[in-house]
Formats: sequence, structure tokens, C-alpha cells
Amino acid sequence: MNKDRELIILPKVSQAQLSKFLPQLESEGIRTIYLDPKKNTGKLHTVYASASADYVVLEKNGAAKPKGKKIGKRFKVLSNEDIDGILESSKKGLDFVIVEVKDWKIIPLENIIAKLHKINTKIFAIARSPEEVRKMFSILEVGVDGVIYSASSINKVREAMVYLGTRNFELKRAKITEIKEVGDGERVCVDTASMLRKGEGMLIGNRSNFLFLVHNESVGSSFTSPRPFRVNAGAVHCYTLSPDGTTSYLSEVETGSEVLIINSKGNARRATVGRSKIERRPMLMIKASVSDEVGGIIAQDAETIRFVRPDGKLVSVTHLKPGDYIMAFAKTATGRHFGMEVSDEYILEK
Repeated sequence: MNKDRELIILPKVSQAQLSKFLPQLESEGIRTIYLDPKKNTGKLHTVYASASADYVVLEKNGAAKPKGKKIGKRFKVLSNEDIDGILESSKKGLDFVIVEVKDWKIIPLENIIAKLHKINTKIFAIARSPEEVRKMFSILEVGVDGVIYSASSINKVREAMVYLGTRNFELKRAKITEIKEVGDGERVCVDTASMLRKGEGMLIGNRSNFLFLVHNESVGSSFTSPRPFRVNAGAVHCYTLSPDGTTSYLSEVETGSEVLIINSKGNARRATVGRSKIERRPMLMIKASVSDEVGGIIAQDAETIRFVRPDGKLVSVTHLKPGDYIMAFAKTATGRHFGMEVSDEYILEK
């Protein structure tokens, strides 16, 4: 996707919560908010009907245009005449247009994108759900330049950002400290409705704050054919990180669920699950450390289950040994309530 596309958040939180919410948005990579600049306590750019905003929304025809600012207007689209009006206004020097489409969404936006594609006016569309965010960014494969999305929680923001294709996880070098056979257990194969590429997998682990990058089965082996839609993820109790930032147990993953797919550089996308397959198999316990954090995973003891080394090469769990390094996502432990992060709750997982 175009790297200049962005998710513009309209905060739906109280004034008291705003001072906490804005830094969270910044930490997730959000650059712009739809908010009165007077309420902006952070370093985020603002879109608003104020001369102090970075993107100034002009509310009246003939209104003065502040020097040095991006200017635009908001339009409701109900007919082709409205689309023609957007084009004419854009030709007069608008830097951006905010488009609100009611019942029909795809075709009007296709027409607007087609008409404005060759001029320098940016198109910001309004979305009311993460699914609408996905549609706005994928229309005509060109998509809009920005989506204005109302959000009342950081998890909703994270869920929508995966559709933007800019969400990134800082993967770290995890040092293997222990490997042990632990007998039989139920493991989960997650078969996605998407083809997975080399370097991609899922974040899996015994702890919600320490998740291993488990590679997909696109490589195969001497005795098995490649299955580039499958991640042999781990035991039923293991966590996986979901697109909205919550965690799910692997036992909960089923047809129609959406899972987070991560590549070796930490870039994230989402995939729909076509099938989840649980079978009893011999299992391995693997522990690793990143600085002071220690995490583990119980995975099937088989050559086709692979982790990713720091150099991008793959290593089977059957070839791992203490002292080896693999890639993992690790951070300071926080509590979880039904999969949602609770930042101020004490938790100890072993």
C-alpha cells in the first residue's frame, strides 16, 4: 500500500481520558487526529474547522484560507452531481476533501478516486467500522489517501491499523535456554484462507507478553509437501495475538476467525481462518529469554515446525539447542481480562 496513506482517528473518549489516549495513539504510529487543536496535548497533526489546525476544514464558501495550512472541505455524497461538485471544488485549490457516503459506498468512492486521481487533492473518507476501513483503502486498488475513523479504545485503533498495512511489531532476539520433551498433548494447526509467504507466521506463546514467531509450512520437508496456508501453531492453551490487540487461546481459533500474520521484519497483516485442526501429538517445551523476560511455548515435536532466526533463516524445533537465537515479540508483562490488556494489573505467568 501507499506509504503516505494514513488512519486519522476521531477520538471518542472523555476529556479526562484524552490525555492518556493521545500518547497511546502516538505509540501505535498514528500521525493525525480529527480534533480541536486546543485539546491536542501531544505531537499529533490535527484536522479540524479551526485556523490553528494543520488540516483546516473550511465550513463556509468564501472563507479566508489560512496561509501555510492545508485546506479542505467536507462533502456528503448522495448523487453524481455531488461528485461533480467535489471535482470542481478540488480544481479551485483544495488540498483535501472529506467524503461522507451514506448507503452506497463503493461505487461513489470509485468515481471520486477516478476523477481526483490525477490532481493533487487528497481524499479522506469516513469509516464507521474496521471493515469499512479495509474497503476504503482497497477501492480500485488505489484506495483513498486517508480514513477518518471514530475510536473509543486503542484496541479498535489497532484492529483498523492492520488494514492499513502499517502496523509493526518490534521482534527481538530471544536466546533458547531450555528444550524438553513433555509427552503427548493436543496441538493446533491453523489453516488460513490466504497463501502465506516465506518469513511469515503467527505469534504464539505460553505468556501473553512473550510470543514466538512460528513459521508457516510453505517450505515442506523430504517427507511432506509444502502447505503455505498452514501454521502448526502450538498447544491448545497457547496464546496468539489477534488483529485487534487482544489475545486468544489457540483452542478458540475456528473457521471464520481472523488471526494476525507477522513477517520476519515485524510487519503485520490479517488472515481469515479456513480451518482449525486439533490432534494429539508428541510435544516439546521450549523456553527462551529476552533481557529479563523469560517465555515459553509448547509445540509439536516435528521437523515441519520452524522458528525464524535473526538472519531470516528458518530452524526446525527438532534442530534447536540451548544458546541458539530466534525471533520473538517480548515486552513487560501486563494483566489480561478476556484477552484485553489491563495495564495497571499485576500478573505473574510461569
